[in-house]
This record gives sequence, structure tokens and C-alpha cells, in this order.
Amino acid sequence: MRTLLIAAAFSTLALPGLAASPPVNVTLQGDTGQMLGSAQLTEGPRGLLLRLDVKDLPPGWHGLHFHETGDCSSPDFKSAGAHLHGAASSVHGLLNSAGNEAGDLPNLFVAADGTGRAEFFSTWTSLGADPSRQSLADANGGAIVIHAAADDHLTQPIGGAGARLACGVIPPL
Repeated sequence: MRTLLIAAAFSTLALPGLAASPPVNVTLQGDTGQMLGSAQLTEGPRGLLLRLDVKDLPPGWHGLHFHETGDCSSPDFKSAGAHLHGAASSVHGLLNSAGNEAGDLPNLFVAADGTGRAEFFSTWTSLGADPSRQSLADANGGAIVIHAAADDHLTQPIGGAGARLACGVIPPL
């Protein structure tokens, strides 16, 4: 009986208007243009699924954020702008009692061999399909940025995550 209930619950996800969008693939590059991995973004009915596969990064925890501009042209990746805010008065940090920015994501862990894989879900962002969420695929696109250090999810403005190690452009759709 439990299996039937689970199957019935999942079948509601396939109703018209609730289907996931085709994925958007993003290449993550380092400061000299070398490929450091890839990301895949899939729009769902309640948020955005982000899958990451990285290589050649320093081992340990790394801050990960959506940034406001789809531009990774500068070697320090400052061309990607600030974190995606979503509101004029947003503050940084998933653990911040005052809320958080739309671009805040959990940290990414990289193993001793420099590789990492992760999957995150954001209910605050969209690829444009849902106007109630902040779009990463607006006129100037967006970016995925991996930072040098872990994000403490509280400290302003970027959680102490440090320099930007990798960047990937999310194009306007």
C-alpha cells in the first residue's frame, strides 16, 4: 500500500504545467580559461536544480553562489558582479536571521584529488519560467561562481568565502 501512495504522489509531478524545463549546461572556467568543470541547471515547478561536476580545484569546502551578471571575462571574475540579490534589502547568508540573497547556496566540497560533485536546489531562483523567483537568465544572464574558501553563511557581504576560483556563464534565454 505504501508503494501505491508514493507512486500516486509522484504521478502528480507529471501533470501538465509542472514538467521540468530542458537543462541549461554551463562550463566552469578558471582564471586562465581552463575548464574546471560543468554545471547543469534545470527549472522545476518549485525552483531550480543545480548539478555540479568539478575538477582541478583545491581540496576542501568552497563557497558557491549565483551572481547577477553572465560575464566571466575578467581573470578575477569580478565581471560577474555581486551575488544575485532578489530584493533591494537582501543580506547574505543561509543562516542569517534577516533572510538571505537569492544567490546564496550551500558550500561545495572538493575531495583530495581536486574533484567534486554536488546537487543543490534553490527555491529563490529561476531561468525565467517563474516570475515570482529571481531570474538567472534575464537580459544580462547570470553566473555560477566558486570561491576559494568556505562560506560561513553569516558574514557580510560574502560569508568570508574569499577570492573567486571558477566562473560559469548562465546565458540569457
